[in-house]
Amino acid sequence: MNMQTSRMPALFIGHGSPMNTLELNGFTRAWRSLGEKLPKPRAILVVSAHWFIGATAVTAMARPRTIHDFYGFPKTLFDFEYPADGSPEVAGEVVEAVKPDWVGLDHDQWGLDHGTWSVLAHLYPKANIPVVQVSINAHKPFEYHIALATRLSSLRDKGVLVLSSGNVVHNLGLVEWNRPTEGADWAHRFDEAVMRQMAEDPAAILKLNQHPDFARSVPTPDHYIPLLYTAGIAAAEGRSQPLIRGYSLGSLSMTSYNVGPELSLPATAEGISEMPGNVPADQTNI
Repeated sequence: MNMQTSRMPALFIGHGSPMNTLELNGFTRAWRSLGEKLPKPRAILVVSAHWFIGATAVTAMARPRTIHDFYGFPKTLFDFEYPADGSPEVAGEVVEAVKPDWVGLDHDQWGLDHGTWSVLAHLYPKANIPVVQVSINAHKPFEYHIALATRLSSLRDKGVLVLSSGNVVHNLGLVEWNRPTEGADWAHRFDEAVMRQMAEDPAAILKLNQHPDFARSVPTPDHYIPLLYTAGIAAAEGRSQPLIRGYSLGSLSMTSYNVGPELSLPATAEGISEMPGNVPADQTNI
């Protein structure tokens, strides 16, 4: 049964390997359970780690393509399509919501990348809800993304589910193949510090930039910035709820977060996703 609420939730999902799209494991089962508990949105607005460019843009095409933005995985994954419609209307609402900041309308360049469809394949497997993506502007500081999130939050009152997709801990250079469902000590420490911050004071999330494990957990900002969008939205409500805790390959955290009514999901999960054997982990673009 779907819960009823006038304001749509905001979610952060730790997406991990794109092979999660095709696999049923602890994480993807939890995503499916989450999808059954969520209200049906008018549209979904996604901030994905994999659209990390030098501008702020929003997809504005009616039929976004499915982008296979990774290397070394089996053909079945490259054949996967997520045929959701786009929404030029919602894209226009994004432009208005964030003023005076500028957002460009992307009519033909991007689409839906695997940070989006690997998760939506389980949350909304029928692909029957319009999806738009907002890019992560690589030239802007963390503070910009948090401020942008607070403006985007207004769309939740118009039936738009805001979904951020990344990984709190994401260091492909420190993958440990012999720890497929575990996290290193440093990964646990930083992930748990983020969890405390998101629960107690998400508005002060940037204090974690000084955490001793930040540099190792966040060697590049692309997978971490989506969390800042959820933190910015959570700041207005004072807290967030951790969902679906877990780790992969020593150096990936799969922890997810919810802003909105409490959801009942497994506190922890495990999953072993296939990874390419012929491509170095840090070259797969997961």
